[in-house]
Amino acid sequence: MKNIVIFGAPGSGKGTQSDLLVKKYGLRHISTGDVLRAEIKNGTQLGQTAKAYIDKGQLIPDALMIDILAATYDALCPCEGVIFDGFPRTIPQAEALKQMLAERGTEVSVMLELQVPDDMLITRLVERGKVSGRADDNEETIKARLQVYHNQTSPLAQWYEQEGKRVAVKGYGDIADINAELCKAIDNV
Repeated sequence: MKNIVIFGAPGSGKGTQSDLLVKKYGLRHISTGDVLRAEIKNGTQLGQTAKAYIDKGQLIPDALMIDILAATYDALCPCEGVIFDGFPRTIPQAEALKQMLAERGTEVSVMLELQVPDDMLITRLVERGKVSGRADDNEETIKARLQVYHNQTSPLAQWYEQEGKRVAVKGYGDIADINAELCKAIDNV
């Protein structure tokens, strides 16, 4: 079983690359953003709570995310493996994910980091917002999300480096070239 954390700032291409990896390797995909957006759309209590954080560009509390993740993971498995997209976002979440997977007799196989400069991310997300209509893809919220990413999430790269799981890949340029680099990393696990 291969469990993969796909990692990068908002707009780095995690969803696009996850879709390609799911097709190639037969993995399941857990996008915490998609799960949360579905909860918000359905008007659930979880969705309303999450929306209050998301609208401010803040992260969802760890305990809430871990409960969501464990339930989603259990519903998808047994399987060939899972791509975690948008989770973990903090070191405590990474530690909780490690524990949750260990309880299920598995672990994170590799953390794939998509590296993209902030100016490219802002442009990508503003354009995505024009196409998708996502309310959180406006320049003010994007800048807040990037600040949260740099302050709270990017330290995970070093954590996964110390775990011996991190592989960094340039996340801009040709989508197929980026995917080829990610596949090399997965094939080496």
